[in-house]
Amino acid sequence: MMLAVPEINSFSTIGNSDAIFSILIPSWNNLPYLKLCVASIEKNSSFKHQIIIHVNEGLDSTLAWVQEKGFAYTYSKENVGVCYALNAMAKLVQTDYILYVNDDMYLAKKWDWYLYEEVKQRTNNLFYFSATMVEFEGGLNKAILAPYDFGRTYDTFQEEEFLKFAEIPRKPNWFGSCWPPSLVHKELWEKVDGYDVAYTPGFYSDPDFAMKLWVIGVRDFMGIGNSLVYHFKCKSTGRVTRNNGRKTFAQKWGIPSSVLFKEVLRMGENYDSKIALKMPTGIKLFMARCKAFYIALT
Repeated sequence: MMLAVPEINSFSTIGNSDAIFSILIPSWNNLPYLKLCVASIEKNSSFKHQIIIHVNEGLDSTLAWVQEKGFAYTYSKENVGVCYALNAMAKLVQTDYILYVNDDMYLAKKWDWYLYEEVKQRTNNLFYFSATMVEFEGGLNKAILAPYDFGRTYDTFQEEEFLKFAEIPRKPNWFGSCWPPSLVHKELWEKVDGYDVAYTPGFYSDPDFAMKLWVIGVRDFMGIGNSLVYHFKCKSTGRVTRNNGRKTFAQKWGIPSSVLFKEVLRMGENYDSKIALKMPTGIKLFMARCKAFYIALT
């Protein structure tokens, strides 16, 4: 079934020739968090960046605030989800690098310096990098620093305590970059045609994007241990009806997303440039395809 293409309006600005990254931030009636996110970029970045915001609905004065700040932005009267929003914002990009950030994130000092240092060491654009999220709740994901509770809402956020925490190296670089804050060269974004709107409103669109990069030859999926962001967790996604992205991914790629995370990208393991990431073969691939077939049927 073809998805109806939503109406999205775009508003560009005069570019900054010194900008390093174009930062895409989709937002859905989440103004206090958006303000905090943008403030962290403005205060804690080592370089100048282009900020582009997508305003979904904007019923909480987000649109007026974005216009007052003078950012480039896109706007939809309805919530179009992250895929349509990111693709619309990407058309306003004026730098070589696209960074996707969620509006419920606070970026620590030098977050961009650590990312850009890795970019400068590469001899080509075949990479996909992520910053490292710090969250207040623990879990099984080794790519995340948790539990470190610096506040669970914008008005209880312990900013100075988090900034002191972020000054001390706590995690090596890791395999498995697959979610925001995520950095990719504009040429790669355009080559894979951005995010797949079949995942609207957006669940599992991140591993799908990583898989599309894999198909065109990207093998350098690295999380930067010293580039830290505090994540308030699902302040927007917790309000939306979820798509069955797990099923869509299995149908599209013939393997489960869990296999991409654990066996292909080795998410959360310490990064080692001498280790080549590989797709499973033989019996492992057969079992992965069987599992994907089952997921696609359920």
